[in-house]
Amino acid sequence: MKEIGGYIEFETFRSAMFYDDGIKLNCGRNAFAYLIESRNIKKICFPKMMCDSNDKVLSDYDLDVRYYSIGKDLKMEDITLNDDEWLYVVNYYGQLSDEYIRLLKQKYDRLIIDNAQAYFQRPAAGIDTIYTCRKFFGVSDGAILYTDSKLDREFPYDESYKRINFLVGRFERTASEFYSEYAANNDVFFDEPLKRMSKLTENLLHGIDYDFIEKRRTENFGYYHEALASVNKLDLNIPSGAFMYPLYIEDGARIKEKLRDMKIYTPTLWPNVLDMCNKQDTEYDLAENIIPLPCDQRYSYDEINYVIEAIKNV
Repeated sequence: MKEIGGYIEFETFRSAMFYDDGIKLNCGRNAFAYLIESRNIKKICFPKMMCDSNDKVLSDYDLDVRYYSIGKDLKMEDITLNDDEWLYVVNYYGQLSDEYIRLLKQKYDRLIIDNAQAYFQRPAAGIDTIYTCRKFFGVSDGAILYTDSKLDREFPYDESYKRINFLVGRFERTASEFYSEYAANNDVFFDEPLKRMSKLTENLLHGIDYDFIEKRRTENFGYYHEALASVNKLDLNIPSGAFMYPLYIEDGARIKEKLRDMKIYTPTLWPNVLDMCNKQDTEYDLAENIIPLPCDQRYSYDEINYVIEAIKNV
């Protein structure tokens, strides 16, 4: 018998959840781990420009890994996939069209699409696709996996109650006060085993206004693009429900530091690439000089215009 009475906890939300029919897991790298097990993957072709979050998964499963390069259009180089080798493709900043992804499937077949930066781009039928919730919403964990390859075993639920303080803290105070907790939460998932999405995270995802968020993110990306496309070295499409606006310019690393002094925080998304690659590599240049500008649902035209003016001034 469950507890009855006592103090009231978080409200239970009942709105429709995006991707409610997907496999709900605790983090993106464990969605990848799920596919390794369910597909019995032994060999994989992986992009050089990738955060080190998947390194432990690759190591734990003793995968035979071959790395490939991407171009300045954020698309993969043309490769030949070896027998029994799988291809892992990152949809950087949501710039891969549905048609392009379908062509990859036709050409390579054994394909995994990482939509961690393209939450609002729906999965294509028959293609294994991974989504990460905490890059788009105020949750501490959570991932969605689409695959027709299912594991025949049960997983325990993850628990998020110990991880939520930095989110609650930022809601009422400043991000800088809780940044160390945020960073520590990211580190947790290096060793976190494969689990189901926590009940708290799933509940919060049922309380989100997805239509508003998708529209606001798309609009904000468009504001940036209208003002900055002429100086951006990337030829961009405007994705629906964009992740961030990737401004690729000379000396981007220095400008990120100047923006930080103005309390405009723009991350270096793949810092490990600066150690892994040579300075002449495309990936090194992209990781160092792309300025990922915030365009999420917290901001409207006024904030976006403030960032644009700050960039022009520095």
